[in-house]
Amino acid sequence: MLSREYNRKLFKEKTQDSDIAVIEGVMGLFDGYDALSETGSTAQMAKWLGLPVVLIVSARGKARSAAAIVKGFEEFDKDLKIAGVIFTKTGSPRHYEYLKKAVEQNCKTRCLGFMPKNDAIVMPERHLGLVTADELAVKPDVLSTLVSMVKKHIDMNALIDNLDSFESLKKKMGNQTCEQPVNSDKSIVTIVVAKDKAFCFYYQDNLNILKKFGAKIVEFSPLNDEELPENIDGIYFGGGYPEIFAEKLSKNSRLREQIKKKSISGMPVYAECGGFMFLCNKLSSMDDTRQYSMSGCFDLNVKMSKRLRSLGYREITLKQDTVIGEKGDVLRGHEFHYSSLETSDIDIANVYKVTSRAGQDISLKGYQKFNTLGSYLHIHFGSNEKCAEQFVKMCKEFKDKR
Repeated sequence: MLSREYNRKLFKEKTQDSDIAVIEGVMGLFDGYDALSETGSTAQMAKWLGLPVVLIVSARGKARSAAAIVKGFEEFDKDLKIAGVIFTKTGSPRHYEYLKKAVEQNCKTRCLGFMPKNDAIVMPERHLGLVTADELAVKPDVLSTLVSMVKKHIDMNALIDNLDSFESLKKKMGNQTCEQPVNSDKSIVTIVVAKDKAFCFYYQDNLNILKKFGAKIVEFSPLNDEELPENIDGIYFGGGYPEIFAEKLSKNSRLREQIKKKSISGMPVYAECGGFMFLCNKLSSMDDTRQYSMSGCFDLNVKMSKRLRSLGYREITLKQDTVIGEKGDVLRGHEFHYSSLETSDIDIANVYKVTSRAGQDISLKGYQKFNTLGSYLHIHFGSNEKCAEQFVKMCKEFKDKR
């Protein structure tokens, strides 16, 4: 979603007061935008940042063949520095010794240890991934077990010794910075952000960039607050799990009606994925046996599915002026959802033109009605900061008219 320069600047900024940084990879090491390049992969990010890679390999059902997997990763891209391998879901210390001997005989990669199979530390999952930290507090005994396992089974000293110093990384990256300074003047608009267990997917950069252009960010909870905060100029709904909390959201009718009135009045409202679903008319339950009333800003009904409906990076071009950019602006983001739209409101304009790869059918749309924009796309404002600037500008215009 973001350029090499942006990612390098962001990494440097966020690690300036740290001793160790851990960047979590997604999917497999080489999985990214397509099958023929490293674009969008963990491997590309490691090379952009000049960082070594720790391979995490599941040992379940594996013995000597685990060495073939490690060997394959070594040979696949020789420009990558592999700091070592950690095996997970091992059956016993003897099982790990078997794996270790096979790797030492056939590979250059160092074995750093293992994490035994232990159901007590398994994190619960659901349709969009792990249950979020907002809903799941890691119990002290689980944390203690994790710490003990790492201390007992992983050679942390060997791992740390294999890492480059931040000083050497800074020399490679130069003196660039992407720190988002908050507008030195008094904040010119107040934007409320939906933040609770139902709406918790946000890029922190997005909020920082909004502040950079003069926004004061105030959080509210669609689950628990009966009214919107006073004296606001815009609303931002991020992604999350409205389908999990649909019944409670539906019962908060006073807030839902207030949001719709704000939309009709022309207040800038931006919503993505879960937030977009909340702005629609009806939302089905997870088992599709009931429908719950949502805000009704868009006359669209949302139907939950048991299968993934869409997943991937997206690049869009705005087809007309919107609350997050002008006609022709190009933005990037990510789409990931298990629901689909059942009905279409003829009064809603589709303002997104999606750039797709050859042979890929993408039905992603951006719906704008009044000054309310909703879509399944999670946009990263760092891909084009004009979108944040435009949203603040629209909020300022609404404030002045009000």
